[in-house]
Amino acid sequence: MYKKISLLQSHPTLNNTKGFTLIELLVVLIIIGILAGYVGPRIMGHPEEAKRTMAAVQITGIETALESYKLDNGSYPSTEQGLQALVEAPSVGRLASKWRKGGYMKKGKVPTDPWGNEFVYLSPGIYSDFDIISYGADGESGGEEDGLDVNNWEI
Repeated sequence: MYKKISLLQSHPTLNNTKGFTLIELLVVLIIIGILAGYVGPRIMGHPEEAKRTMAAVQITGIETALESYKLDNGSYPSTEQGLQALVEAPSVGRLASKWRKGGYMKKGKVPTDPWGNEFVYLSPGIYSDFDIISYGADGESGGEEDGLDVNNWEI
């Protein structure tokens, strides 16, 4: 009346289990090692270039926040008000009549550049409506190689 069924008969996949052999795992690890050895130094060998790219990305984000500020208030913050006007309503100069509650920057603060310096902001700018400058690794205007400035009009 009752038929005895073994576990292997009721689940055929348990009978045909397959896995990776030690050789296959070693081949994959060797390939990953070769890739890491080839790609790693190319990425890690240029920290200053990565910082310059990060500064350009930050400047682009600040530009977007400044555009939102202008849409709400009719003008960009003045040089005197600075980028701080993006995180707290200005109390000097032309006041922001429709300043957005919570500000215009994520996390409620203006970022520093990748070298830990504040961005320089001029409005009106020399090259456009506003200029945003990171002085680079040397923290001074101008510079060469690693000390080159990152400017919004050159991005």
